[in-house]
Amino acid sequence: MFLENTVNHKEQFGWIEVICGSMFSGKTEELIRRLKRAQFAQQKVEIFKPAIDTRYHDEMVISHDANEIRSTPVPAAANIRILALGCDVIGIDEAQFFDDEIIAVCNDLANSGVRVVVAGLDMDFKGNPFGPMPALMATAEYVTKVHAVCTRTGNLANYSFRKGSNDNLVLLGETEEYEPLSRAAYYRAMREVQPKDEGKDTTEEN
Repeated sequence: MFLENTVNHKEQFGWIEVICGSMFSGKTEELIRRLKRAQFAQQKVEIFKPAIDTRYHDEMVISHDANEIRSTPVPAAANIRILALGCDVIGIDEAQFFDDEIIAVCNDLANSGVRVVVAGLDMDFKGNPFGPMPALMATAEYVTKVHAVCTRTGNLANYSFRKGSNDNLVLLGETEEYEPLSRAAYYRAMREVQPKDEGKDTTEEN
């Protein structure tokens, strides 16, 4: 999956690991597991998350299974570059909510010898690539895609279906707002939603 010891020790560069998937797929769980292993190895670890994510706790990164690790909420990606000085390993949760500068921040840290572990949604509720995640996945050395279980078919799920009618791209929520669906189930669910918008007059009044 990924290497923690390089073969050529003269090359002192770090690397980027991306953990991606749908809602309820275990992204944060895997992020916490990797970071706790690094802490156990006496490495200096810092974890960051977007300040807007206060679903479980203001400062803790907490998985759906209630595993947790202390983190530093930051309003923008630029803050991570400043606060990461002297660290061996950097963890970033919910990376899709950060601005595009997160791409340069992660690469700068990796280029300076830091191991960067990033977790985030790869697609939004419309099934489109989410924010900076595609670029992070493209520049990362290691990408792990985890899956949830489809609530309607029992198959592997890689889509996050939004149950409500809120069309905002960013909507923090849990099982009340989202459910993980397989490709087939997601396609059927979106077909069921579309008729609600058909027939509406979308012309502008002059």
